[in-house]
Amino acid sequence: MGKKLTKRNEDYSKWYNELVVGADLAENSGVRGCMVIKPYGYAIWEKMQAGLDKLFKDTGHENAYFPLFIPKSYLSKEAAHVEGFAKECAVVTHYRLKNAEDGSGIVVDPDAKLEEELIVRPTSETIIWDTYRKWIQSYRDLPLLINQWANVVRWEMRTRLFLRTAEFLWQEGHTAHATEKEAIEEAEQMMNVYAEFAEEHMAVPVIKGLKTESERFAGAIETYCIEALMQDGKALQAGTSHFLGQNFAKAFDVKFANKEGKQEHVWATSWGVSTRLMGALIMTHSDDNGLVLPPKLAPIQVVIVPIYKGEEQLDTISESVKPLLKELRSKGISVKFDNRDTHKPGFKFNEYELKGVPVRLAIGQRDLANGTYEVARRDTLEKETVPANEVVSKIEYLLEDIQNNIFNKANTYTKENITEVNSYEEFKEVLETKGGFISAHWDGTIATENKIKEETKATIRCIPIDAKEEEGSCIISGEKSSKRVLFAKAY
Repeated sequence: MGKKLTKRNEDYSKWYNELVVGADLAENSGVRGCMVIKPYGYAIWEKMQAGLDKLFKDTGHENAYFPLFIPKSYLSKEAAHVEGFAKECAVVTHYRLKNAEDGSGIVVDPDAKLEEELIVRPTSETIIWDTYRKWIQSYRDLPLLINQWANVVRWEMRTRLFLRTAEFLWQEGHTAHATEKEAIEEAEQMMNVYAEFAEEHMAVPVIKGLKTESERFAGAIETYCIEALMQDGKALQAGTSHFLGQNFAKAFDVKFANKEGKQEHVWATSWGVSTRLMGALIMTHSDDNGLVLPPKLAPIQVVIVPIYKGEEQLDTISESVKPLLKELRSKGISVKFDNRDTHKPGFKFNEYELKGVPVRLAIGQRDLANGTYEVARRDTLEKETVPANEVVSKIEYLLEDIQNNIFNKANTYTKENITEVNSYEEFKEVLETKGGFISAHWDGTIATENKIKEETKATIRCIPIDAKEEEGSCIISGEKSSKRVLFAKAY
């Protein structure tokens, strides 16, 4: 199965699309630009949700749910916000259908026009801040730390499964604070939460940073981000956290009485990650044989494949593995015993390799006689024979080692593909021949940023949080610069 994938070095985009479909993660739907997430893909997303949700709740956040539809007038209240999303909005104008009088089918009833059009949410700041006006009266109501798991619609013209679809799943946090300092601390904290999740659960190394003015979220004062590097040398924005200042509070008149009884506008943040993380997971670790999943997010961490002839041998093997299945499950390890008689062991080996199952066990008559299992790890494809009485401890070791190994491999790749340049000529050469992140001095102007983007298609991915102060000259204008920023071509 996995052997049929296009090689990454032949056509990375084709490899990615074939893998998403071939590994049963997702497929295109009958609605242009929208996808169907299949059970195996959704199981990975559920593990992502669970991991993130725990981190959110550990930092004091609560989940709620807000409407899918937003009155058009709400979007008009924050000018920068509506300008940023106007071209991507899906609009509901009518509320009823009827049969055409000529019998040609169903048509929109012209008499059922809405008094005010409704926008299918591209993001929920406006509807949420209209709600917060009712929830917040006093400093005692703050901070308000709310997250919602939802779907959003952004009418993308060029789509790709998980990476960019017209409808996608995500979470969006929206918080209100009494002071500017608290809101900034919240925005920074959530960037760090995302980085922790990416690195410790997804095994994806990320660079934390600030977006430039032109790359900020519409309506934000500051946007914090985590950026990851894919195997084809392109960057992927894996999560963002925004300090919104008092923009939305003023637009929706959200005030609170402080301890002195004086009315003040609250300070806001919003932050989110989406099913785009699935794309990051696939493109960071997977190989020409299929998915490589970090054990913490794998729906099946261990698969056991019996090798047998006839029902009697299968029954014997099935009985012998029952204690192992019970012990692994008691330790919280997800394990599958694949006793299907409709597929041969070789087919199953290829199937689980394609699906990225971290650890595979095989057991046949010789293994039964010897009291052993053949144990294979997905990341390196190494196999070894392990005594049955040691197999549980071996599996526990492998799950931890695979998690660490794929992170270290990706981290080494990222570090090796951050290249410092000091001239525009060098910049363009590295971009075309090596790719990856390019660390260069920039004069801080949008004009220079746009020139580079227009001429090379590379954008400033972030101003790294840990960027050291360093005197230099902008690679375009020659103007003074105090620190380097990271450029890359991106998804």
